[in-house]
Amino acid sequence: IQTSITCPSGWTLIYSRCFLYVPNYMTWADAEKNCLSMGANLASVHNPYEYHQVQNLIAAAGHGSKKAWIGGSDEEQEKTWLWSDGSPMIYTNWCRWQPDNRFSSQHCLQINYSVGKCWDDSWCDFCRPSVCAKEI
Repeated sequence: IQTSITCPSGWTLIYSRCFLYVPNYMTWADAEKNCLSMGANLASVHNPYEYHQVQNLIAAAGHGSKKAWIGGSDEEQEKTWLWSDGSPMIYTNWCRWQPDNRFSSQHCLQINYSVGKCWDDSWCDFCRPSVCAKEI
């Protein structure tokens, strides 16, 4: 018996995971806690297609290309970027000169930064919308 792969209401299927754009402004840690409360993590992104689909989620919510948190952080060890879901960070899309760890205190990954709509390390206590992801 084949069961169709579906995501919970409001979530979007991208490859074999379900993604949700959360428009509420939260710190990176609060955004991760919010994702965890739904059985998810802040989203990890593993290739350009996934990244563009995540950007499309934000745009579809009427938020254009607003900056948002995803699950990357080097909080534990500077320059060692990890995904909060434990998957390896192989694909990256850093903006030019990023990550720069400005003032030695930028440890969380925001997307849709600058005209390039690429990745930037930012201060984790900034409040941003976020994107959660979970396995089906």
